[in-house]
Amino acid sequence: MKVVSATNARARRQLLDRSQTADPAVAAQAAGIVEDVRQRGDRALREYARRFDKLRGSLELTREEISDSAAEEPAAVRRAVARAAVHIRRIARRQVPKQWRAATVPGVVVEQRVTPLARVGCYVPGGRYPLPSSLLMTAVPARVAGVEEVVAVCPRPDPSVCAAALEAGVSRLFRIGGAHAVAALAYGTRTVPHVDKIVGPGNAYVAAAKAHVAADCPIDFFAGPTEIVIVAEGGNASWIAADLVAQAEHDPDARALLLTPSRELARAVAREVDRQLEYHPAARQSIEQHGGAVVTRDLAQAVELANAVAPEHAVCDDERTAHALTRAGTVFVGPYGAQAAGDYATGSNHVLPTGGAARFRGGLSAADFVRVSSVQHLSGDGLRRLAPTAISLANAEGLVAHAASIAVRLR
Repeated sequence: MKVVSATNARARRQLLDRSQTADPAVAAQAAGIVEDVRQRGDRALREYARRFDKLRGSLELTREEISDSAAEEPAAVRRAVARAAVHIRRIARRQVPKQWRAATVPGVVVEQRVTPLARVGCYVPGGRYPLPSSLLMTAVPARVAGVEEVVAVCPRPDPSVCAAALEAGVSRLFRIGGAHAVAALAYGTRTVPHVDKIVGPGNAYVAAAKAHVAADCPIDFFAGPTEIVIVAEGGNASWIAADLVAQAEHDPDARALLLTPSRELARAVAREVDRQLEYHPAARQSIEQHGGAVVTRDLAQAVELANAVAPEHAVCDDERTAHALTRAGTVFVGPYGAQAAGDYATGSNHVLPTGGAARFRGGLSAADFVRVSSVQHLSGDGLRRLAPTAISLANAEGLVAHAASIAVRLR
């Protein structure tokens, strides 16, 4: 793993700067697939599913097929799925916005109304590894929020994914993936119902398809390759290296970075990473192309650079540093804050913003599955109290009909 100095601006930029721009060729191909499914429905969907997902048989798994497949998963894994779901539910319940009523002036009451979406689509990747945890992280919060129908798509739903589908309360599970699955969820076909929102991570084609349909069907966010930034002054080099390697094994384009004022720590971690790659070769390409350590002037500069990256995952030494890391999808604190624990078991959601999107939002939560709207109650006395303010502002903006619609009620 490379070690560079923060004073080397070019080397630092190569590691830290990573604009999230779509490949035009990928975007064009994804858009073409989406529009084809939109126009031809099931016929196009089946063609793409056979071509890309190697589908043989029906698009949808029956409830019996899901149960039979889940039963093939070892009992220990099924218990882990159930326990993870308990933790996710516990956190998700705290995330649902609350309903309330408040009086502005006597006779004027504003109410916040919270209603769940009717149907959501959960995308579950089926690439290198089965990802039952991604199904739990999307479907469980939706159910906690009160969503009545949860539709999941996964190109290769293995027994672990089926076990997660049962535990999370998935309504329907389709054996499709890629841009064609996103299109089916967004616009619906005779077989696949359209949804009110699409959530869940996927590859570049999935991300491009989600971007394409976003004007017609809301999505969670544009997800790119996963990333971790560790900010540390000291610590166990082997543990820090293990976190970097763990995140790097997700994807060849994953980013794994250490920001530290200690050159000694940077070199020790680099040696440990190189040693651990012998046992985890799947992480090698990512580490070699997108991994590294930046030696900073001091801890404050390390925090500044981390906030500039706005990573999906940040890891730090202590509460003081965690308080300063204000731009991250999630922050892990202390030597036992293993990022992988958050992927599976802490209950906090692992569907997180990437590519700098943590500048303006955090991870997926139960709040993403509800509508928050207002209801306004005005009595005659209440309107009279507000009239001078509203009429003056309406006239100032030249919207005299606005002012008249209030004044006519006061005569």
